[in-house]
Amino acid sequence: MRQPSVIARRVAAASVTLVVAAGAAACGPKDNDAKGAGGDSKPQKGGTLTVLNASPQEDFDPARLYTSGGGNVPSLVFRTLTTRNRESGAAGAKVVPDLATDTGRPSENATVWTYTLKKGLKYEDGTPITSVDIKYGIERSFAAELSGGAPYLRDWLIGGADYQGPYKDKKGLASIETPDDLTLVFHLNKPEGEFPYLATQTQFTPVPKAKDNGTKYEEHPISSGPYKVVKNENDGERITLERNPYWSAATDAERKAYPDKIDVRSGLDSSVINQRLSASQGADATAVTTDTNLGPAELAKVTGDKALAARVGTGHFGYTNYIAFNPKVKPFDDPKVRQAIAYAVDRSSVINAAGGSSLAEAATTYLPNQKSFGYTPYDQFPAGASGNPAKAKELLKEAGHPNGITVALTHSNDKNFETSPEIATALQDALKKAGITVKLQGLEDNDYRDKIHGVKTEPGFFLAHWGADWPSGGPFLAPIFDGRQIVKDGANFNTGFLDDKSVNDEIDAINKLTNLDEAAKRWGALDKKIGQQALTVPLFHPVYKRLYGSAVKNIVISDWTGVLDISQVAVK
Repeated sequence: MRQPSVIARRVAAASVTLVVAAGAAACGPKDNDAKGAGGDSKPQKGGTLTVLNASPQEDFDPARLYTSGGGNVPSLVFRTLTTRNRESGAAGAKVVPDLATDTGRPSENATVWTYTLKKGLKYEDGTPITSVDIKYGIERSFAAELSGGAPYLRDWLIGGADYQGPYKDKKGLASIETPDDLTLVFHLNKPEGEFPYLATQTQFTPVPKAKDNGTKYEEHPISSGPYKVVKNENDGERITLERNPYWSAATDAERKAYPDKIDVRSGLDSSVINQRLSASQGADATAVTTDTNLGPAELAKVTGDKALAARVGTGHFGYTNYIAFNPKVKPFDDPKVRQAIAYAVDRSSVINAAGGSSLAEAATTYLPNQKSFGYTPYDQFPAGASGNPAKAKELLKEAGHPNGITVALTHSNDKNFETSPEIATALQDALKKAGITVKLQGLEDNDYRDKIHGVKTEPGFFLAHWGADWPSGGPFLAPIFDGRQIVKDGANFNTGFLDDKSVNDEIDAINKLTNLDEAAKRWGALDKKIGQQALTVPLFHPVYKRLYGSAVKNIVISDWTGVLDISQVAVK
């Protein structure tokens, strides 16, 4: 999911993508445990669930989606080898089997992974799902005309870097073996203990070669999940899903598939979505949103209404908003200057600028505060809730700046309450108390992204954010701090240009671990070690607040996505 500004390509916000873009167990406003929320009666099958979204589902081809855990709406149609555990809170951050019988069997130092498919799996037309179909689904994701998915397969599979997809290379990828209809064997060019997480991506969706019509496949992808696409209008603006008669709950322990029909309507203004969910009139009573949060003003109104407050889903996603430094630019080449800024930050004012404590939680670690990431509490430069300007001045003096410094802070003009003017202004005010004069440099969002991710254009001091591709420290720390991932031509995310052999070696060592709990502890320790270099200043982790209709039942919000899981919802 990575940067939420490109969440349509990396989201999970998850689609998160999310992009869309990444804690405490998700809960409702009264700490109700999500399961069964939205009504006292037991959820039943039947009815129509309406989805009200701002962004259209423009890509509905499993090859082109960047969705960790299978996405939200896409996960109703596309099943994968593994998927996210459909439980509330921290339990939902675990990876579980989907089409496969287990989460994968590693060998040869986690460079070979073997999967066995469940028996009896079928497509929407009743034909069997085979290992060859999954291999083909992966191979077509390498085709240039179907780009957009996660880059990991190209990086991890032997031969992946040069493979051009099945339309140009009929031989396919030799690194994916299918010895029989139920078995897949993946050969990797380096140890990857987190391969089970990668196998949740939609690129692992089976695609029957005979039904593949290239870029038009997204108009009617062949379903392996509980619902099939019966209508896709205006490039994903209106999608209608109905039951796949050949889907069997006996082979799918994760998706409940309560509604008979799913009606996805997109291209709506966010304020309109929240108004309709609030009123819950007609079909809107059985409606949800998978991409629209409550803003600060809307949340204030909702909080004052007990009935509405009871219909707010609260979630946490692995995601961090932070200050980034370019140590190649003066005065940020001096660690003491970076440390001084870290001490001067007033996180309470930043939280207020982000919408208040209901929508943001203070961060002093780069990794999100969830167990699955390996969260290890630390505060290398303790500034308290409101900053420590005296300590900041002391460090500036030691750095040769007794009269303070003047610096420029680059931010986006996009009103996202993350990298936007509100956050920048709060930092400007706080740093002034420490003798640091901050000149704000606001850019339109596209220009902002191009500038901060270009090696030659990256500013010295700017706002940034990062979201998890899956709930682990690996996809959080490696892209930002692995020196071998510095990209000189293209989008570079290692903004601190850190190329520390001990850090690189530890990343490799952790990647060899197939015990994900043990790996999490190591990621946490590595986060703490990197934090000493003050290449970033963590500011806050977002909290997602979303309304749902008055007749919606069985609300499940996991720490994997931080948002309502549409596969669990009932409307009767």
